[in-house]
Amino acid sequence: MAEDAGLAARAGWAVRGWWLIAAMWARSTLSYRASFLLTLAANVLITFLDFAVLILMFRHTRQLAGWTLPETGFLYGTSSMALGAANVLVGSVGGLGERVRAGTLDTMLVRPVPVLAQLAAERFSLRRIGRTVQALAVLGWSLTALHVPWTWGRALMVPALLLCGTVIFCAVFVGSSCVQFWWGEAAELQNSVTYGGATLLQYPPTVFAKEIVAGTVFGVPLAFVNWLPALYVLDRPDPLGLPGAFRFAAPLAAALCVLAAAVAWRAGLRAYRSTGS
Repeated sequence: MAEDAGLAARAGWAVRGWWLIAAMWARSTLSYRASFLLTLAANVLITFLDFAVLILMFRHTRQLAGWTLPETGFLYGTSSMALGAANVLVGSVGGLGERVRAGTLDTMLVRPVPVLAQLAAERFSLRRIGRTVQALAVLGWSLTALHVPWTWGRALMVPALLLCGTVIFCAVFVGSSCVQFWWGEAAELQNSVTYGGATLLQYPPTVFAKEIVAGTVFGVPLAFVNWLPALYVLDRPDPLGLPGAFRFAAPLAAALCVLAAAVAWRAGLRAYRSTGS
């Protein structure tokens, strides 16, 4: 009981530390509101171009591998929202490699705030919410255009998959960034898994070979972000023929991802050798 209380206290302090640092950077950004609004609008416009590509594709076909535009829009909206929220929360961990190379990680080690909380909130950028805003608009449209028999189960699955998807992407951000403790030039590897994975999830799973889909289930479990839950929401068959329980296993996948990321972070932090600066 005492150990659990200590763990909860450390987690609470980590969240509070993240909040204080992020708030400091947010206040700095809002000091120049015109600049912030312009960059936010540009971010929304740039991210919308991804969905514009899908719209252009459906100008020439009614279905993409058997999926309609609203169904594909549902995949796009859920994956982009989960990635966008994770990017806002922990996207700055991608700068770990630069701090390791420069030796500036040492300054974080001596502060009374968990290193991960400091790194995740470093240079917190409000403009990142542009992706989430744009994804929310696409998701809202897709939900009104879908022709599915809505039930309480399907309705509750949507916020549940968004929450679990955000947690999974947060864990992937942190876990993949840990490679930079040993290999400082691995930032692009992290981007290929996070941003590349989100792009993969924007398209129907039937577009890809079954081996790729299986890799997102039993390898890096990105399929639990939206592919598998979407099969339940949209009442579609599983291209891999997996048991129906997999469609509801996103919370378990999210918990396992957090555990794996925590182990990787702890191992990387222990392996880090201070520069003495």
